[in-house]
Amino acid sequence: MTDADRAAVVVLDGASKSFGALKALDRVTLSIGPGECLGLVGHNGAGKSTLVNLITSLFAPTEGRVAYPGHADHLSAGIRAISQEGTLCPNLTVLENLQVTQRDLTGWGWRGVAGGRVMAALDRIFPGHRIRRDTLVVDMTLAEAQMVEIAIGFAEGASPARLVVLDEPTSSLDASIAAQLMAHIRRFCGAGGAVIFISHMLGEIFDVATRIVVMRDGRCIADRPAAAFSRQGLVDLMGHVADDDHQPSAAALARALGDTSNHILRTPEGIEARRGEIVGLAGLAGHGQAEALARFYLSRSSDWRGSRDPEAVFVAGDRRRDGVMPIWSIRRNLTLAALDRLTRWGLVDQAQEQRIGTDWQKRIGIRTPDMGNPILSLSGGNQQKALFARALATHAPVVVMDDPMRGVDIGTKTEVYDMIRHEAASGRTFLWYSTEMDEIRNCDRVFVFRDGAISAELQGQDITEEAVLAASFEFGDHAA
Repeated sequence: MTDADRAAVVVLDGASKSFGALKALDRVTLSIGPGECLGLVGHNGAGKSTLVNLITSLFAPTEGRVAYPGHADHLSAGIRAISQEGTLCPNLTVLENLQVTQRDLTGWGWRGVAGGRVMAALDRIFPGHRIRRDTLVVDMTLAEAQMVEIAIGFAEGASPARLVVLDEPTSSLDASIAAQLMAHIRRFCGAGGAVIFISHMLGEIFDVATRIVVMRDGRCIADRPAAAFSRQGLVDLMGHVADDDHQPSAAALARALGDTSNHILRTPEGIEARRGEIVGLAGLAGHGQAEALARFYLSRSSDWRGSRDPEAVFVAGDRRRDGVMPIWSIRRNLTLAALDRLTRWGLVDQAQEQRIGTDWQKRIGIRTPDMGNPILSLSGGNQQKALFARALATHAPVVVMDDPMRGVDIGTKTEVYDMIRHEAASGRTFLWYSTEMDEIRNCDRVFVFRDGAISAELQGQDITEEAVLAASFEFGDHAA
């Protein structure tokens, strides 16, 4: 062991992990030391989650070893992880969730100690958060739950946090809250802590990482200081080339020429869309975008009977709550929205179900050897692909998308953007709420929300980050 390894928080030496015939991790050698923010990038299924699971001792390596110099295990080494999927217990409060992870919180006074720890972390990372210590997780927004989970990861405890793994930590956060987290990561690493930062948003990686490791097919194919990478070079190493050239849809071009016919939807909030148009909803998280989408979708799908040709389909961003059926197979999850079309005399046409599953596995690139495997056998990003394919496998004219690309890699995003444009060209309309500006720029028209109402409508070249931010705050009235 080298001097650098002895100073490291964790060391992997030729670590591999296999699940039957599938080799998820292949001879990875890596060490992470104090003060480092390691950006870990790669497409869904590249091995990032398996690597993290070895570091946190959820899995044991099939070959090689994982060591914590000077410590017996990851807990005593001060290694903590915030999962992309979320691990909070929804029926417990903020304090009770902290107690689950910090077992020294016992006795009559534990609530006071727990409150001091978690609220101090929330105040330090997310100033102005307005989260109460006795709030049940089930009553929180997705962003608030994410903030609590992050705070628990950094909170003081019986042993201090020395390495915190953040897996897609900003996937549910708006830009302002994400910026608070980025600032805290820099402070934490500056004080000698270490972070493994996993994100498909390359801007975030370059913002905080001091070193970047690129993974592909279970291997670490590049490990260099962050300054040694360019954005395009990083994308190329991962195996895909991103296409930033967005052409407006036919519906947008028709609108630009003054044709206002062919509207197919209007909502009470003032959202309107034409056939074949991609309409975005933007603004700070929690300002009514998701609620507006839910009201519209339920108004088109609340009938107790299913339909062979639904008026609208829904792609959930919170897949655990609104998306996957956890005990079903990937194929069953994917074909669920088309079930009425697959059923005759109360029986499912299994051959047709298999054809749809196989077709969409190829079209959207779901990484699995068998579509009959459980949906939870997939990585988070591949689960999201299955939900997206579920919607597009129907004949619904309107697709409602509630921040659907959380945790999906940049290559897959590019493929999905192209698919959305293709479907729009065929006449399908998209209502797309997103917290990512790169996604908002793919829209023909954008409605910015503030305090539950539309504060601005942006079109074409006017869809910029500056315009969205201006309309998201009180001083942005001129943007409307």
